[in-house]
Amino acid sequence: MNEKVKHREAFRPFAPSCLVERASEFFASGYPSAVMLLVFDVLAGKRSVVPAITHVDGTARVQTVSRDDNPLYWDMISHFEKLTGVPMVMNTSFNDNNEPIVCTPEDAVSCFLKTDSDAIALGSFWVDKTPGGAA
Repeated sequence: MNEKVKHREAFRPFAPSCLVERASEFFASGYPSAVMLLVFDVLAGKRSVVPAITHVDGTARVQTVSRDDNPLYWDMISHFEKLTGVPMVMNTSFNDNNEPIVCTPEDAVSCFLKTDSDAIALGSFWVDKTPGGAA
């Protein structure tokens, strides 16, 4: 992700968006963190399961996602968990290195086209870069 999309140093970790009810299984705190304001220790036995979100000091800047606060995102993460067994997804700002954060659908499409991202979900639309990838 750092090399192909963000164009930044490989050591820079990403943040997790984790189902709030499962957070204490991966992090040393079960305290909710809906806006990625808090840093928690990643439990030592889980660091190899989620290496992309684990900082070199063993911590992560966690966003917890509740069904009440964000039902669509919660459903997506829950579906990912059913596929992988991991109740979180990687979270990062949507922008290329040295570019402002995406603010509009036009910004999103522009960023998508300039990076090596495989696909983009924009509202109810899904487009990937493989032939016939629009759905």
